[in-house]
Parts: sequence; structure tokens; C-alpha cells
Amino acid sequence: MGVLEKIAEIEAEMARTQKNKATEYHLGQLKAKLAKYRQQLLEPAGSGGSSRPGAGFDVSKANSARVVLIGFPSVGKSTFLSLVTDTESSAADYAFTTLTAIPGVLELAGAKVQLLDLPGIIEGASSGKGRGRQVIAVAKTADLILMMLDITKPDQQRELLERELEAVGIRLNRGKPDVTVKQKTGGGITINATVPMTKTDERTIRAVLQSYKLHNVDVLIREDISIDDFIDVVLGTRKYIKCLYVYNKIDAVSLETMDRMARLPNSMVVSCELKLNIEELKDRIWDMLELKRIYTKKRGCPPDFADPVVVRSDGNIHRLADAIHKSIASKLAYALVWGRSALHEPQQVHLKHVLADQDVVTLVTK
Repeated sequence: MGVLEKIAEIEAEMARTQKNKATEYHLGQLKAKLAKYRQQLLEPAGSGGSSRPGAGFDVSKANSARVVLIGFPSVGKSTFLSLVTDTESSAADYAFTTLTAIPGVLELAGAKVQLLDLPGIIEGASSGKGRGRQVIAVAKTADLILMMLDITKPDQQRELLERELEAVGIRLNRGKPDVTVKQKTGGGITINATVPMTKTDERTIRAVLQSYKLHNVDVLIREDISIDDFIDVVLGTRKYIKCLYVYNKIDAVSLETMDRMARLPNSMVVSCELKLNIEELKDRIWDMLELKRIYTKKRGCPPDFADPVVVRSDGNIHRLADAIHKSIASKLAYALVWGRSALHEPQQVHLKHVLADQDVVTLVTK
């Protein structure tokens, strides 16, 4: 029996098993097996370099962050890429216009962000249909997913895409569960929880650990998790990525429909054809990426406001130095900071000082 057949068999058994307290243990075992087979399907053993992230597209990650456009064929991804970057991506009235990953550079608030137009994925991509495996591999490397949707099509399109991404270990708009699983050389399984566990129990957690041949581990649970969350932690390959749902073609629907979709969580409505709400979408992308622009300043010189160094939301002096050049951090003595993160200007700070957007920094070496 192949992996796909095993997955189908487990899914069928889960579908006919009633969900209640008595079946929780059995369902937990089935979910652990299902996750294991899906992992094998997407990253087959012995596949060599073909299973590396982004295999088949070979697009190097560049710029301050990576945003990927993902969706069904002919929803407007290529049009959007051509609209907001200098890249020309083919657009047509038929499906599967884009056959490879097409990169572009999106300029946001003075920072450069890599925008990737991925081939339209179809239902069943997580099973390897079409080029779904390659598309999803690239999506896993994203800092933000833009899920482009056709507002004139049924709402189920979003659910189908979410289901495909969920099946391959991409968790949208969710944080990593606050759970630690630490392997040890002996002593069996120890489970400690700092919160009441209402969604699963210790017996089911032990069954999952044993199914993955983890017989000597310490488990610390700091939030009320489901067994699916725990399986994600054990596998350790899940990606937790922000997603912005972009409903295109609002020029073809009523104001009532547009208003309803615009009010959905993490959603925006646009018309790529008429260029409606595009600038607002770019602002929303910038906000969701949570990047910081840091301006550098040499001693005795004015700040360089033309070319900011872009760091992540938790960026500190050490990471700023690394972003400029890997050799600088080891030579740093301290830094001088002007801006919102400084208590006074300039403030002399240590390497772990967390910076704020548009701070000005002078790095002082030993």
C-alpha cells in the first residue's frame, strides 16, 4: 500500500469515528500516523536535493523579507506583481499562465521586499498534484503569505487553500504552541503542565510520543493545547506564517459583498484591474511584516537617510551589525542611538538594545 492509500485509509477511519472522550486516545494515534505519512509524502526519503525548500524553482531569498503570492489560477496574482513591481509577469484570461516562480522587488516605506508570484495551486496540491509540492515548498520560506482570492467566486476557495496549506504543515496566523519537548537518555516520559488541559490528556500525549518512538522525554506544557498542536511540536517542521487574504475583482461585485469581505479578519479587498486599494494593501503588507528601518550615522557626519538597514521586529544592535556585515558585531564596543528607543539623545547602549523603527545609530568599534 502506497503513502497516498495509507493517508486515505486513516482519513476514512477518522471520518467514521465519533469524536468524544472515549475515542480521543484512538484519534490521537490516528492523527500522529497521518502527520507522519504526510511528512513522508512531501519529503520522500532518498530524494536527495529534490526535496530541499523551493526545489524546482530555485529562487534565492533576497532583500529584507519574502512575500509570496499564492492562490488558484487566474485570480490576479500576475497582474498584482506587474502593478507593484518592475517585473512583468504574464497575465491572461485562462488558467495556469504562470509556470515558474517569478520574483519582483516591492518597495515599501523605503525598504525593499522580495515578492514572489507562484504558479496557481489547485486542490490536491499537498498530494503532489501539478506543481503543488514545489509551490508549497517555496511558500514555507515566506515571511508573509498573500492569499489572492477571486471575490466573484464561492467562499469555499479560501477554505480549500487553507486546507492544502494546513496539510503540508503551514499554520496561518497562529503562534507556535508554548510547549517544550526535551529528549533525555533515560527516565521515561515526564509530563508537566502549568495550565489546565481541557483539549487533550496525558494518556493521549504519551501515545503520540510512543508512536514517534520517543520513550525518554521531558514535556513542559505552558498553554491549553490540542493534540494536533502537540503533534506539530513533536514533528518540529511546522511553519507559522502570517497570512493576508486579498480579495480581488471588487469592481465586479456589489457594495454589500465588498463590505462583507473587507470586514473578515486579516482581509483586504482590491481591484488590480482598476488599481483600487493597492496603496492601502502595500501599507498593510508593511505593517504585517513588522520590519524596522534603521539609519546609520558615521561620527561627525549626518545620518544616511537614503539607504536604511532593515531589521526584524526584535532587531537589536547586534543584529543590525550582522545585517551590515558579519564581521562587525565581534568588534563592537557600544552604539549611540537617536530615536524612539532612546531614553535621551544620543543614548549609549549595549548590543542587546532593541531598536525602534527609524532609529539613527552610530556603531562604535573597540
